[in-house]
Amino acid sequence: MSITLALFSFLSILVAGFFAGLLGSLTGLGGGSVLVPLLTIFYGVPIIFATGASLISTIATSAGSASAYVKEKISNIKIGVGLEVATTSGAIVGSILAVYVYSHNLSWMIYIVFGVVLLFSLVPTIQKGKYEIPLHIPPDKSTKFFQLSGSYHDKKLKKTVTYHGIRWWYGELVMFFAGLISGLLGIGSGALKVLGMDWAMNLPMKVTTTTSNFMIGITAATGSSIYWSEGYIQPFLAAATAMGVVIGSFVGTKVLVRITSQNIRWIFFGVLSFLGVEMVLRGLKNDNLIHVSSEATLILSLIFSVLLIAGLYFKMKGSVTDVK
Repeated sequence: MSITLALFSFLSILVAGFFAGLLGSLTGLGGGSVLVPLLTIFYGVPIIFATGASLISTIATSAGSASAYVKEKISNIKIGVGLEVATTSGAIVGSILAVYVYSHNLSWMIYIVFGVVLLFSLVPTIQKGKYEIPLHIPPDKSTKFFQLSGSYHDKKLKKTVTYHGIRWWYGELVMFFAGLISGLLGIGSGALKVLGMDWAMNLPMKVTTTTSNFMIGITAATGSSIYWSEGYIQPFLAAATAMGVVIGSFVGTKVLVRITSQNIRWIFFGVLSFLGVEMVLRGLKNDNLIHVSSEATLILSLIFSVLLIAGLYFKMKGSVTDVK
């Protein structure tokens, strides 16, 4: 019976990993952004072990999807490697800070701060939501110096898209913060990486999501070494989630190249709004500032996400009509 229960637990966690990997691959967020809430809410896994497993699964997500995106020649490896210096530095700082936070029972503060950051990160992307390809902005000094340019063939648009990035220094600042969040919360922090390249550097959404998938694995590997040394990674849990996200991320790569950047952006909006509210509510709940069940916070987060997406949809639809 114990073997049967263990197998059932392994398969159920593998399914959770699959959905996390699929969504993480499509949006460039990394599976950890979805996996940690799934493990803690539906499986009752202590968050410190959920974050440890999440870092391992994030490495698997990156390995499973990044190679496919590189083969499709959508990821910009040169830009990714340049920005990775900042993210790995942030991951080291964040992982060390995580050890301190969990040992002093202050994780509720991190939830609230992270939730607020996710919600505010929606603001700069709203104005760009109606564009398949970012508006042209003249290159700056960093564009030529760091060679922030490239091109890829868009199967959906049936044409070659040429682009260039700007404000390298701004992207580096966002990437350091993304790495810090990755090490602190055990996620790939792909949301902030995508924002750094999409908003700060004005790169196409498909380039940002695919390059983010390439970067999150390196960032997670840096942070996971500290989690491993502190005993926060359980091999059974990490193995089940890693297998699931590899399968899910592989499926995600096949879907992404056949849908538009606008569709990806809607998924991005939905995930960020849900995770933002969920993080804030869980932080307040953990500090006993509110007394609601985990199911209630999940429902409230879903309702808020749906309302926000509906509002954004009608707002952008009206903006496009006005332009026409």
